[in-house]
Amino acid sequence: MNSILSLIGREQALFTTDIEKSEEDLSTKVEASRFLVLGGAGSIGQAVTKEIFKRNPQKIHVVDISENNLVELVRDLRSSFGYINGDFQTFALDIGSTEYDAFFKADGQFDYVLNLSALKHVRSEKDPYTLMRMIDVNVFNTDKTLQQAIEAGAKKYFCVSTDKAANPVNMMGASKRIMEMFLMRRSLDINISTARFANVAFSDGSLLHGFNQRLEKRQPIVAPNDIKRYFVTPQEAGELCLMSCVFGENRDIFFPKLSESLHLISFADIAVKYLKQKGYEPVLCADEDEARELAKTLPEQGKWPCLFTGSDTTGEKDFEEFFTDQEVLDMERFHSLGIIKNEAEFDQDLLTEFEVSIKAMKSDLAWEKQDIVELFFNMIPDFGHKETGKYLDSKM
Repeated sequence: MNSILSLIGREQALFTTDIEKSEEDLSTKVEASRFLVLGGAGSIGQAVTKEIFKRNPQKIHVVDISENNLVELVRDLRSSFGYINGDFQTFALDIGSTEYDAFFKADGQFDYVLNLSALKHVRSEKDPYTLMRMIDVNVFNTDKTLQQAIEAGAKKYFCVSTDKAANPVNMMGASKRIMEMFLMRRSLDINISTARFANVAFSDGSLLHGFNQRLEKRQPIVAPNDIKRYFVTPQEAGELCLMSCVFGENRDIFFPKLSESLHLISFADIAVKYLKQKGYEPVLCADEDEARELAKTLPEQGKWPCLFTGSDTTGEKDFEEFFTDQEVLDMERFHSLGIIKNEAEFDQDLLTEFEVSIKAMKSDLAWEKQDIVELFFNMIPDFGHKETGKYLDSKM
């Protein structure tokens, strides 16, 4: 963790004080409980699974659509922690599938159900078909697995949200905000908690994870120089999710408190630190062609080509925020964790209209992106979405 902390401009982990104060209670609860982790082989899912596994739960079953990531998760757990007395199994399943439904029907005895599955990239909103899958994964799969947890008698359902759900400007953030609306409806029947947090440094598919790929493939490092973000480490993400799952009251949304320890840093600044940590001197390039050409010769000289530019793509937010002015906060319970307190407020007619509209689009096997955008505006009247016509897939 220390190497990542130095790259994101920190010396200390965020939640050490809260984890140490809560460890006895946390370990006691985990050791006595049965867990189902959905999307458990993604970056955050693996981090959460590790936090649960190392506290010796009675049962932990992990479901993920990625067979390869599940294999790596098992290898990682065995290599780091060894074995537990409880029942540990993994299942390569799509939680939207019939096979998953059969699995849950046969094996549905869990105290805690944690859903870490998500389509998380802003770039996934560029076409109407991937955008529809984003709605399926982020909204309807959540609602389905939540209803199954209720029917099976689970005592708690946790799912991860995003800081981008606070005053959303992109479809990904808006889909998570709509997900939170569906959670409020189900919170009448089961205790629910969630978490909003910053970018997870070096998570799969992230720009920072891409830095590793670029060095391995001897390609230029590219990053925006005008976008600043908050970053947490994978372990911090896992700790935050587990704390919210175990200690969150019904409808609580946990988030990391802003402090001197958690501050904004640009991707370009991290890129420079990253290259220096790897032993390379960054060399700024004027354009993509120059960067690609210099990648053929600079590495032997202990240098690496970089292209840092301004961002003009759809869905980029100028700043990140974990809560809005209208939300009620509890900033006293934990040292480094804030909590958004929610009432069970939702518009049943609006949720039904959303469900019916999406179902009709799917039934016709035809929809435009604008149809979904308009539906999102109906759900979130102050939705800050602006279409620039430019997406990250059009860049290096």
